[in-house]
Amino acid sequence: MRDFAHLYAELDETTSTSRKLAALQAYFSSAPASDAAWAVYFLAGGKPRQAVPTKLLRQYAMEYAGLEEWLFDECYHAVGDLAETIAHILPPPRHAVETSLADWVELGIAPLRGAAPEAVRAALFSFWDQIDTRERFLLIKLIGGGFRVGVSRLLVTRALSAVAGLDSKLIAQRLMGWTDGSVSPTASGFAQLIAEHAPEERAQRGGQPYPFFLAHPLERDPATLGELEDWQVEWKYDGMRAQLVRREGKNWLWSRGEDLITERFPELAALRLPDGVVLDGEILIWSGGAAPAPFAALQKRMGRKQVSARLLGELPAVMVAYDLLELDGRDLRDLPQSERRMLLEELIGSLQGAPQLRLSPLIVADSWAQLAVIRHESRERGVEGMMLKAVDARYGVGRTKNAGTWWKWKIDPFSVDAVLIYAQAGHGRRASLYTDYTFAVWDDERRLVPFAKAYSGLTDAEIAQVDQAIRKTTIEKFGPVRSVTPSMVFEIGFEGIASSPRHKSGIAVRFPRILRRREDKSIDEADTLESLKNLLLTP
Repeated sequence: MRDFAHLYAELDETTSTSRKLAALQAYFSSAPASDAAWAVYFLAGGKPRQAVPTKLLRQYAMEYAGLEEWLFDECYHAVGDLAETIAHILPPPRHAVETSLADWVELGIAPLRGAAPEAVRAALFSFWDQIDTRERFLLIKLIGGGFRVGVSRLLVTRALSAVAGLDSKLIAQRLMGWTDGSVSPTASGFAQLIAEHAPEERAQRGGQPYPFFLAHPLERDPATLGELEDWQVEWKYDGMRAQLVRREGKNWLWSRGEDLITERFPELAALRLPDGVVLDGEILIWSGGAAPAPFAALQKRMGRKQVSARLLGELPAVMVAYDLLELDGRDLRDLPQSERRMLLEELIGSLQGAPQLRLSPLIVADSWAQLAVIRHESRERGVEGMMLKAVDARYGVGRTKNAGTWWKWKIDPFSVDAVLIYAQAGHGRRASLYTDYTFAVWDDERRLVPFAKAYSGLTDAEIAQVDQAIRKTTIEKFGPVRSVTPSMVFEIGFEGIASSPRHKSGIAVRFPRILRRREDKSIDEADTLESLKNLLLTP
């Protein structure tokens, strides 16, 4: 645990990729296999479930430290992070004990879920008696389900590749499904993860998917890519990226985040495909008509593990397939894009009575200029823009160009000018800065109504300027949140918009982010709720 806490601190304290990579390699080179297995799970994106409610963590930390609530709250307001606050207010450990990460997760944290409050209290007091501040911080993050760290899955893959002396693509393949959570990481599993490659080793086992190939955003004139005939053009759908795996007479459906979501989409789980087939595509809600339903409709299905017959009827899911990764048990990823497309068309054409499986249509144009005109139809078609795929591209791993290239040529986002009204401190190296903002627009009675939260889009220098302004204009404090005198206007961009009775504004926006600060505008010139609602009607 001590070594993983040290690694976590190193990763959190630097933005240098080379330093993070070196720290990961050092850890995986020396950690016991059982600890390394859990470390891979957490660092590669595994989501620990909350074992103890926040309310109990606060209460027992105050009892252990002998702190009154008002003083704890003052500390929390200053720090802005619950785990960090608790770690710093607790007195030194009474008898330090070194326990492995695996034992902490399996024997310490896991039994806390559903335990009686008095048993949780006794366990937490015992834990805090044994570990120092850095380990306490990490432990509370894991117990509270709030573990986050600034390291990408790709970086973890690179570190394991260097430690094992294996191709990173092989490590990436073996990692698929590692963070699903249905099976606990083990020492033997880690040994297999970094084991020497055997000639007879199959690329896939059971329902294991392939690593997803990701597209790069196209931020230049597509005509610079060369001849249009060298590119396969498709619509970019706004759904859930997924792989449908058919092996051993059974279907598995995986999200790009490596969640096994088969039970959430029974209509796709019931698809009759030939054995040894893997499709890559987009899950959408499509009730009929020329366009799929907005992403908000899909969200109503995504979080449900049990789907009622009524919901299946109201929000039917389809998979729009745009790539074929395996056929008859043969890995097709090294075939050119054009050949995989031909095989995909033949496969889907051979299937009868499968309306929940659709072929992604190709877009045909005579020139880049004509393609740009067609792209203007995107919102009317319920899509985000276009995908441009090199016809000779192989199916790579992650966001890479060494196997060929996919570009996502998205339409410009919706945007409005909004007023900053609330701010909250960030995390990690930005824990002392106000970086998470709530934005509002004017309603009919000239009141500011919050409609979106955003934290990305500003440079470090801009964040520092905004932080100073927030501290100078604070009106009230609500825990770690400050309300501020409305004075700053920002242009907020977002990918989609939908009506939402759950939000005070009646509006929900998708992927909000800050495009720029509008120092040229006063708050009176910010947009209105009516202008937001008008975007609902924009094709």
